[in-house]
Amino acid sequence: MSIPPPQINRLTIEALLDTYAAGLRDRRLMLVHGRYPDTAPDIFTAKIGGEPRRVHVSDQTSVLGIVDAWQQHRSDRARDADVLVVTTGIGDEQLGWDVRGHAVKRRTLTVEKAEIVKQRFGVRELDSRLYGEPWLLEALLYAEPHDGWPRSGSLLTRDAAVKALVVARLGLDRVVDGETTAGLAIDADAMLAWSRTSAGPTRFLELDAVERRKIKEWLGETAGTAVPVLMSLVEDGRGQDAMARGLLAAAMADPATEPDTVLAVGGLFGQVRRSDILAFSDAVAGTLTRWIGEARHNEAAKQRVFSVIDRADRLAQEAGLTQALRGSRFLLTSFTAQLRAVAEALAASPEQAEAALADLREHALAALNTDRIAVAEMAVRVARWLSTEQPRVESVASGVRGHLAEWGWVDRALNVLWSGDPVGDVVAGQAYRTLHDTARARRDTLDEQFAQRLAGWTRTADQQNPGGCLLVENVLTECAARLYSESTSPLILLIDGMSSAAAVQLGEEAEREGWIEAVPAPPAGQSAQRSTAVSMLPSVTRISRTSLLTGTADTGGQSKETAGFAAFWQQRRAVGMLFHKATIGGPSGHRLTEELASALASTVVVGVVLNTIDDALDHGQQGERTQWRINDVTFMRELLAAAKGYGRPVLLVADHGHVLERGVNPGPARVSGAESSRWRTGSSAADGEIILSGPRVLEGGGTIVAPWREDIRYTPRKAGYHGGASLAEVTVPLLVLLPSLDVLPKGWEVLPREEATPPWWSQSRMPEETWPESVTLPAAAPVTKPRTTRKRAEQEGEGLFTPAEVEREPSRSQPPPAPATLGTLVVAGDVYAAQAEYVRRKPERPVVAAVIDALAEAGETMSPAALAAAISASDRVRRNMDGFIATLQRLLNVEGYPVLGLIDSGHTVRLDVHLLCTQFQLEKRRT
Repeated sequence: MSIPPPQINRLTIEALLDTYAAGLRDRRLMLVHGRYPDTAPDIFTAKIGGEPRRVHVSDQTSVLGIVDAWQQHRSDRARDADVLVVTTGIGDEQLGWDVRGHAVKRRTLTVEKAEIVKQRFGVRELDSRLYGEPWLLEALLYAEPHDGWPRSGSLLTRDAAVKALVVARLGLDRVVDGETTAGLAIDADAMLAWSRTSAGPTRFLELDAVERRKIKEWLGETAGTAVPVLMSLVEDGRGQDAMARGLLAAAMADPATEPDTVLAVGGLFGQVRRSDILAFSDAVAGTLTRWIGEARHNEAAKQRVFSVIDRADRLAQEAGLTQALRGSRFLLTSFTAQLRAVAEALAASPEQAEAALADLREHALAALNTDRIAVAEMAVRVARWLSTEQPRVESVASGVRGHLAEWGWVDRALNVLWSGDPVGDVVAGQAYRTLHDTARARRDTLDEQFAQRLAGWTRTADQQNPGGCLLVENVLTECAARLYSESTSPLILLIDGMSSAAAVQLGEEAEREGWIEAVPAPPAGQSAQRSTAVSMLPSVTRISRTSLLTGTADTGGQSKETAGFAAFWQQRRAVGMLFHKATIGGPSGHRLTEELASALASTVVVGVVLNTIDDALDHGQQGERTQWRINDVTFMRELLAAAKGYGRPVLLVADHGHVLERGVNPGPARVSGAESSRWRTGSSAADGEIILSGPRVLEGGGTIVAPWREDIRYTPRKAGYHGGASLAEVTVPLLVLLPSLDVLPKGWEVLPREEATPPWWSQSRMPEETWPESVTLPAAAPVTKPRTTRKRAEQEGEGLFTPAEVEREPSRSQPPPAPATLGTLVVAGDVYAAQAEYVRRKPERPVVAAVIDALAEAGETMSPAALAAAISASDRVRRNMDGFIATLQRLLNVEGYPVLGLIDSGHTVRLDVHLLCTQFQLEKRRT
């Protein structure tokens, strides 16, 4: 019985031609046992013995056909150098010598698949297992890429062969760019990405059943149990939905899931074992988590994520699983459900809202919905503020200080809440509006109290008798002048119309970018806080800005401000230069004018007026108007960069604040004497207004009527207004930013961001790990090194820590053991002793313990400045906190594990308490 001729392709023929190249030097005919498809090219060029020759292929089923093909080839003069390959199923015994005598080897050649595979891979040996797998050898002959198989040394192993086949058959090289076949990792992650391609699953379905089964088996052995589940879904034509189905399968892992739900989910996978479905679900979750990480900064990756999630939500809806999957970490419907849970909890208590918010943050889609998370966070903050004791305004001074320290933060949150959920969820939006209105009513009460105090204070307050307040006309004297010295000149950035809400945002961002905020040292027993001033009245630019920049209560414009600013500094034997809008922006190729750039590089006191906020309000800037960032204020980033480069302290100040248009009233109030959007002349005040008169009222003949309620205006609608008597308009925020501690003025101190932030603003602490009330400390491990003598200390040179800060041997006479804290337990243990043995010039154990306790008490994170303040660090440590923290890391990061580290680009110190306890072998007890 004759062997049926195998199917052969062009690549096989090329391999045979190259194998028998020596015989083709004087012969032009090759007979091959096989069948050549009609659809394959019958004329092509191939390299034979390193030389290109044209090849003609003819498939014949009879002796006569073979003879005729050969005769035609010989008679065509144009084919003298060409090779004829005849594929046939005719045996040699049927062919005469007149044909066979012209052929290579004078016989019909058979295709030795193993030999051809060796040649195509460039190896000398094959894994013995390959000889027993004809499906694999044949597949390798048909699947060779256009650029050939990858070279793999002298031996082709089975794994390398199957991997090369899988990559070529499935097109995996198109999924993972820039990877060679050898370097490409075929795992669940790669296969799931492949399943989302348009051509990948189709290519798999085009393979015969045996090859598909063998590839599935190999993938299961190599890539894990999740991949065969994926390939089964692909075989069923559900490859594009595979990841979506995997997300729904997470419900099967929850023991509380109803049996009907488990059955419904299982039905999405057909005859697949539950354990395999769960493994597949875990793989999908891992891959999607990685994709979400990429999607945070890549729009194409974001679309890829949502294409999976949207499909999963549709499948859940079709299967009636939406409600059962409310706890899913990946579905958009579950994210919405958890967001609504936060909204509903706002009406219950801040604690419940915080718990719901924590759940929402754990949702995988939180990373792609940061804008929605931010609104929910603001809502929880407002709920916390509403749960605090009702504040009162006792005086104008306490009012403006309270506004910058706390109520301006409330305004910041309310600005965000007003815009509601960014995608317009109705349930969340209604909850936000209710919360906003409740908090706004509380803020209105504060504004009313402030206006009443302001009316009485204004009657007598002036530059010589400020009534306990810092006046806007005294800012240069009381603040800017204190930043000036023979070696240091400040940059005064006046941001026209900057409210406290905007100021705290800008200050927060500046601190993250490395600026150090400083404030005058408070009297003993008082806390440090930011300075605030009271604007002129009415709180409009032409009065307040001129008064601030000239140092005297006055009205005017840019020319008066420029001259007055120069005169103020001249009186102090300094040169002052003021720059307005037209003199800031430079020519082509330069962000700043040459005059401004030169002034910043000199010892001149530089003042710059930035109008971005005021212009945006006046000209009706559209958009959410809830945030002001450094990049939003034109030229602010360039000016801060220049100031940092030249070592200038920066005074960030406003002339007045503003209120925003909320669309509450359809038109302006119908009153007489309206001179501006937020003040008018007159002798009587209506509801929401106050009469102001006194030496600092420079309009209306010394008496005006101004609204304290933010929804009153006297002119057509704009984006925002100023001139009124509300806290947001009258409070003038002052922030002093230092490029380094080298320019910290005498009598000033660093203000850590924790002290500048209201307690209710920060995330509430998780339930604390409570330690036993009284634990006798273990005996401290003796220090193995001898006490450092004075001579040895001198030889070691000056280090980060002073002699008083460097650890010494414990004294023989110890005080009675104190109640243990987390820090004291850590530094008293053997693990710490072993770590400390190899750290030179280390801080004393009480200092390290204080660091640990301060971070644990603060919820595991603190700014370096706050940490320095909490442990009462010396000036030397404060000036080199990076070195101090690096030393602490050497002490606490056992075996390199990140117990202590810096996050937020180095602006936050983080202590992992759980990892600390693990690494230092501490046993905790909750009480």
